[in-house]
Formats: sequence, structure tokens, C-alpha cells
Amino acid sequence: MQSVKSVVQSHYAAMTQATAGNVADILGQSHAANCHWYGMHPFHEQCGPAAIAEAFWAPFLSAFSRVQRREDIFFAGLNEIDGFQGHWTCSMGHLMGLFDRPFLNIPATGKMAFLRYAEFNKVENGRITRSALFVDLLHLMLQAGLNPLRAAQTGVHVVQPGPMTHDGIVASGQPQTETDKTLALINQLIGSIDHANAAEKPPTPHDELASDWTDDMIWWGPAGIGATYTIDRYIDQHQGPFRNGLSGRAFNGHLCRMSEGHYGGFFGWPNLTLTNTNGFMGIPANDVRADMRVVDVYRRSGDKLAENWIFIDMLHFLKMQGVDILAEIAP
Repeated sequence: MQSVKSVVQSHYAAMTQATAGNVADILGQSHAANCHWYGMHPFHEQCGPAAIAEAFWAPFLSAFSRVQRREDIFFAGLNEIDGFQGHWTCSMGHLMGLFDRPFLNIPATGKMAFLRYAEFNKVENGRITRSALFVDLLHLMLQAGLNPLRAAQTGVHVVQPGPMTHDGIVASGQPQTETDKTLALINQLIGSIDHANAAEKPPTPHDELASDWTDDMIWWGPAGIGATYTIDRYIDQHQGPFRNGLSGRAFNGHLCRMSEGHYGGFFGWPNLTLTNTNGFMGIPANDVRADMRVVDVYRRSGDKLAENWIFIDMLHFLKMQGVDILAEIAP
């Protein structure tokens, strides 16, 4: 895993010199010519360094100057989804810079701004061959003074910190027993959710969560939902509104699920398909089957999960229901 990490960290080091004009060339140094890239709405899927640069990086670097990658978590692992054959890395934190020009109709502030990100990269023969970049655009809108949402968040809006333990950059190899324990707990959590949704007599929400989470869990949710702390507040501020508002949950699987040491995570494309039957995030009830593309990154503490950072392609989920946030904020 150390050589895989080195490929991606060398790429990140090269990106410190990236501009809108040269970013395609920099991507070409580390990415395969046919690299498949997964980006959130409105970037979607792209193939090859030039297309990736044109879709996201050139517009972003035209709007933001003096960009820093403020990385809080970085680890690598073998992908459970393909039978532990693929070598992937996960990076999470903020892209921080001076927000000097508009980006996707989001007005520039002339001040520092933080774009939450999570990125997964698959490395083969020293090149990045698949990549997924999730960014929290609603979070950026809130920093710019926009609130395009139809309802107040049930959680809180914050610039989210990294792990409480300050050990999220996994620079050295970890004991396989710890890696396996983290992945097993993530899989147990997925099973707990599926069981609760399918059971004729499901466990109480608190009992369901207490089997997998520490009581002082922190759920660092995406803008539109927000962050929440402790099992009881998580139930009040996320699980309850989510399960009350949405129904017909179909789990579509993941493209990558992995762990290293006390950290693990996954992403799907899409993870879930649901119906907004009772109203969610201020969007009236409807019968549209809408997709959630989701990233979850976890920190394990002992035998329980303690922290969870979540990214959801909210703009895509809302647009499938007829709400085009980017069009609404157009000048």
C-alpha cells in the first residue's frame, strides 16, 4: 500500500502548482489516458485528464486562488467489492483558497472559503485509473451567504474538523487485524441498517445504533442535513427525519469499500434509491425514485464506530425531484 499511497501523494504535491491553464497536463502525469472519473452534479462522469480538467479543475482553479489541500484523512486499502483485488486510496478534508471569482453561479466572496471534499483513487501500475471526487457545494453556498434550501437543516452547519484523535493521515502500514476489524464493523453497520428496514419488529433506533456506535458518536453530515453529536441527537436530527421522509430504500451497492487500521470508507454510484413520500429537506412529497450518490468515511474506536464523515450528491438528488439549485441561484 505504501507505493500506492506514494503515487497519489505525489499527484497531490504536483497539484499545488496547478492553474486553470496547466491542470490538464498535471493530471496527465499521474492519471491514465482513459481514467474514469466520477464527479458530483454538475460534473458527472468524465474520461481522461483533459475532460476531468475541463469539467471541474479548470473552472475551480479559475474561481479560487492560492488553493491548499487541507487533508485530514488519508489511507489506502484493498477493495472488498472486487474481491480485494483493486488498490485504492481515500483522501478527505477541505480545498481551501481565496474565493475570488464566481464558481457555478456561486458568488465570489473575496475571502477564504473551504470546499469539503472526499476523493477515492484506484492505482494500477503506477497510474490513477479510476477516481471519484465528492465536493459539498451546498456547504460552499452557505459560506457565500446563499441559502437555497427550502427548510432549515436538522443538524448544524460547521466547517468540519478532522478526527478527534488527530491520526487520520495513515502514513505507515497498519496491523491487518485492525484493518479487518474496521471493515467488519462497517459491514456490520450496513447489515444493521438493512435488518432494521426489513424487520417486522425492528429494534428501537437507539438499540440499533448502540450495537455499532459509541454513545458520543459524531455524524459529520453534508450541508442540507448538517452535523450531529451523540446517538440520541443523531436520531432526532438525522435518522428520524430521513426515515420519516423517505421510503422504498433500495441499496444499490458500492464501487469501493475498504479500510486501513482504524479508518475505512466507501462510495457508490448511486448507493441508494429512495422516494420522498412525506417531504424531505423542504421538498414536498412526490413519487420520483431519486438516487443518492454517497461517501462515508469512518473512524473506529475500540469495538465501535466513533466518527463518520458523509458526502451526498445533494444537487443531483434534488434535481431528480425537479429542484435545480444551480439554476435557481443564477444571476
